Amino acid sequence: MVRIIAHIEGMACGMCEAHINEAVRNAFRVKKVASSHTKKQTVILAEQDISEQELKNVVAKAGYDVVSVNSEPYEKKGLFSAFRG
Repeated sequence: MVRIIAHIEGMACGMCEAHINEAVRNAFRVKKVASSHTKKQTVILAEQDISEQELKNVVAKAGYDVVSVNSEPYEKKGLFSAFRG
């Protein structure tokens, strides 16, 4: 899995967050998406990496600007993950 953190300008409220979340869900196959207007970011969990340019295009169509995108491998941390060998 991949965690993608997009820094986004233009979000002002919870409705902005919902608007971006919906746009991302409709455009890409994601496991989870959460936006925060106070942190000015959207965090996406997906099985496959998402093209930075495609993400920028989707967010721009929703009316917001992606300033930067960071991707990193993501491993779900469960209750017993510390005991796995």
